[in-house]
Amino acid sequence: MAKERFVEVYSQGLVNVAKIIVDTETGVNYLLGSHDLRTGTGLTVLIDQEGKPIVTPIK
Repeated sequence: MAKERFVEVYSQGLVNVAKIIVDTETGVNYLLGSHDLRTGTGLTVLIDQEGKPIVTPIK
């Protein structure tokens, strides 16, 4: 079975949802925020204090 490209590593909330998703090929972390998973969803790269993408080491 093929490895999934994106994996959810953190989730918070039931209606106002915040999730952190990691790209398993690059290690880049993304934040998915939503008031309601049907409308108003946004996705952005998480960055550190220097403005560089947060990268999780890939094994």
